[in-house]
Amino acid sequence: MEFKTLIFYALAAILIFAALRVITARNPVHAVLHLILAFFTAAGIWLLLQAEFLALALVMVYIGAVMVLFLFVVMMLDISVDVVKQGFWRHLPLGVIIGLVVAAEMGLVLGGWTDAGLPEVAASASNTRDLGALLVREYVYPFELTAAILLMAIVAAVALTFRGKKPGSRNSNPADQIRVKAADRMRIVKMQPEIDLPVVAVEVPVETASGAKE
Repeated sequence: MEFKTLIFYALAAILIFAALRVITARNPVHAVLHLILAFFTAAGIWLLLQAEFLALALVMVYIGAVMVLFLFVVMMLDISVDVVKQGFWRHLPLGVIIGLVVAAEMGLVLGGWTDAGLPEVAASASNTRDLGALLVREYVYPFELTAAILLMAIVAAVALTFRGKKPGSRNSNPADQIRVKAADRMRIVKMQPEIDLPVVAVEVPVETASGAKE
């Protein structure tokens, strides 16, 4: 067995274990940490397949941003574990059937795949550069359409967040902030000098060495 194949089987075993722990862990924080481990091992498998861009994107985007956000949300929310795990064993047979169907479909797809017709790639070639060139040359319109859809999703999320003003909430108007002047930011107020209060002397008793107060 080659060393590369051995590494693949080791990463695959870790990936399967981490994926199972995501759905079987009783603590939500432990489930998120196992999901991060699953993403790391998946990135390692993609590196073995010479898909460096997908591996780096998985590490930086999902693990570095999305999963950290999930971890903070899970730690801040008071999640009832009993409610989350309610009905787990009742729905387990259906989940196993769906998992087997997905595994069978993947087996059928991968079983008929062959790399006999693929062109030879030089060792110095960069799939990241080739992918970027392919996106901005042949698939530039779908790429821009995807960017526009993501922008619309961000604007819609912000609009849904500010929909319906709650009583007592403070909202800022960007137009008013742009039209603001320096005089509106700071105002000099002249105040009358305060009246000096008379100083009253207070005598404090001092104890001597003999214990008598003077």
